[in-house]
Amino acid sequence: MSFLKMVAVDVSSGQAESLAVKIHNILYPYRFTKEMIHSMQVLQQVDNKFIACLMSTKTEENGEAGGNLLVLVDQHAAHERVRLEQLITDSYEKQQPQGSGRKKLLSSTISPPLEITVTEEQRRLLWCYHKNLEDLGLEFIFPETSDSLVLVGKVPLCFVEREANELRRGRSTVTKSIVEEFIREQVELLQTTGSIQGTLPLTVQKVLASQACHGAIKFNDDLSLAESHRLIEALSSCKLPFQCAHGRPSMLPLADIDHLEQEKQIKPNLAKLRKMAQAWSLFGRAEGCDTRQSLQETNLCSWKKSSFASGPGVNLTGAMKYWIH
Repeated sequence: MSFLKMVAVDVSSGQAESLAVKIHNILYPYRFTKEMIHSMQVLQQVDNKFIACLMSTKTEENGEAGGNLLVLVDQHAAHERVRLEQLITDSYEKQQPQGSGRKKLLSSTISPPLEITVTEEQRRLLWCYHKNLEDLGLEFIFPETSDSLVLVGKVPLCFVEREANELRRGRSTVTKSIVEEFIREQVELLQTTGSIQGTLPLTVQKVLASQACHGAIKFNDDLSLAESHRLIEALSSCKLPFQCAHGRPSMLPLADIDHLEQEKQIKPNLAKLRKMAQAWSLFGRAEGCDTRQSLQETNLCSWKKSSFASGPGVNLTGAMKYWIH
């Protein structure tokens, strides 16, 4: 089962710094599973950057729907993940050759072929595995005139699409540098493992991640409730819904509603505190430091004798009640 383990922060009534909350969140961290995403209820978009949702972290015996964990979904990261997984799917040929257990990346012909300088050892490895490398979208030509040169006639289709996007933005060509990086990656794998990896190559994934990022929903893009629903639904179908195309978290836990309901705290009366501070300041200037110190000592003694100070410790809640009410 795929899951992401995160520690949530309880933001109820300024208690995020309390030791009790820290211990609770360490002992009971939230494990995000893919099943939980299907329980997510979209509330609304927040600040044109996030989508507030309720997620259920508990298995209800009666089967009733309901969420207890408030989470914020990064709309850019979420859409980036959705786009990346769709781009990965679209990068492979739909119909695989019969008898082949490997998926084959779509490729595009380059004319004229790219000239890539390699060492004799690298050239030998590329020659030995050139048929396997065709599954990764690479097609090599080995000229007999040079032992330190290979020609690349085909590259993965996403490399050509990246090149077109860069040129459209007025930037310089990138295909050769990406192909050189791709060849180095595969040669290192052949040298260390002696085989071609069956997963998506890292160089290809980086190119697709860049494409996913550029076409994704951005911060400050306004989303309707229906669009937010569609985005969360698409995210729930992803293989790795908890991270964006670059590995950053796509959502974060904000508060456990059940925990908030258990922590009913008396809120400080800020107006009274403000007036008390003003009066204290005026009194201190009029009477001098000795009078203020005397008043502090008198109040401290009165508070210590009150029912709010018990035992060797200090009851901060009692002290707050004493000064406010």
